Amino acid sequence: MEITNVTEYEAIAKEKLPKMVYDYYASGAEDQWTLKENRNAFARILFRPRILIDVSKIDMTTTVLGFKISMPIMVAPTAMQKMAHPEGEYATARAASAAGTIMTLSSWATSSVEEVASTGPGIRFFQLYVYKNRKVVEQLVRRAEKAGFKAIALTVDTPRLGRRESDIKNRFTLPPNLTLKNFEGLDLGKMDEANDSGLASYVAGQIDRTLSWKDVQWLQTITSMPILVKGVLTGEDARIAIQAGAAGIIVSNHGARQLDYVPATISALEEVVKATQGRVPVFLDGGVRRGTDVFKALALGASGIFIGRPVVFSLAAEGEAGVRKVLQMLRDEFELTMALSGCRSLSEITRNHIVTEWETPRHLPRL
Repeated sequence: MEITNVTEYEAIAKEKLPKMVYDYYASGAEDQWTLKENRNAFARILFRPRILIDVSKIDMTTTVLGFKISMPIMVAPTAMQKMAHPEGEYATARAASAAGTIMTLSSWATSSVEEVASTGPGIRFFQLYVYKNRKVVEQLVRRAEKAGFKAIALTVDTPRLGRRESDIKNRFTLPPNLTLKNFEGLDLGKMDEANDSGLASYVAGQIDRTLSWKDVQWLQTITSMPILVKGVLTGEDARIAIQAGAAGIIVSNHGARQLDYVPATISALEEVVKATQGRVPVFLDGGVRRGTDVFKALALGASGIFIGRPVVFSLAAEGEAGVRKVLQMLRDEFELTMALSGCRSLSEITRNHIVTEWETPRHLPRL
């Protein structure tokens, strides 16, 4: 059966993967209310398309932190991709590069920064977890920089791991043939068996719960790479992030895997965008499955979006070809949405192109 949209890969991945692995990728925290809401909130935003505009030429290109990419659709950091497919992060890196977009490599990747860099050219960001041992962090940041990574995406919503009940039930741990490659030489690459989630135990042992805004400033003293703060959901924190020197903000609820009952990222986006007042770019991750979702995020002020689960599910289903297809399908759908909304470039996508269900008619522009 031909795959015609991004969501169809999930069922194929579920069939192919061991239960422990599929559940790790698919699940959210606790009741998984936010997991469902990340998708449902997009359905409460409707279009106000403009007609009779010449849309014979459509330009989706954009720049992110000065790097030109083919479209505002990028690859979010997702951990342990070799659990999905033997080529793991190598395949994802090649697919992102072929699509002319940015890949973000997870700290907890099953391929190292050097290995991913060896796949060939491409613009890559590095997602960072701050370990209790700061020497480990410094070493990792330097290695990423040396390997040609262009920015750090600092995850700030994980002082402790969220409660993911399927991981507890499955006693989740990294399969014995795999390691967290970036930490292999530091005796931090393996995950012990635990009587709940092996990852939760690993995080409790290694990740620094004292992480605060001063550490965002410290990070700037050890690297010249720009820092994106990933995991901002409020205007208050957006303002502090800018004061702390962030080069950009990623509105993220960690794929609904941390604190349940936070809003969908698409619902939190506008508050964050307004608080930044255009001083830094704001990106969104969480729940994007359609080109229409990409358009909605941009209409609400995002400079681009990141996809996570669609990458691991398509990787599990078809390897590099699957990831390429997901990026191509989203690109094609986004281009079509632009055309049917009367937008020829990203700068033409405005707040007036959408209406949110929570608005009353008086919010709409006067005719």
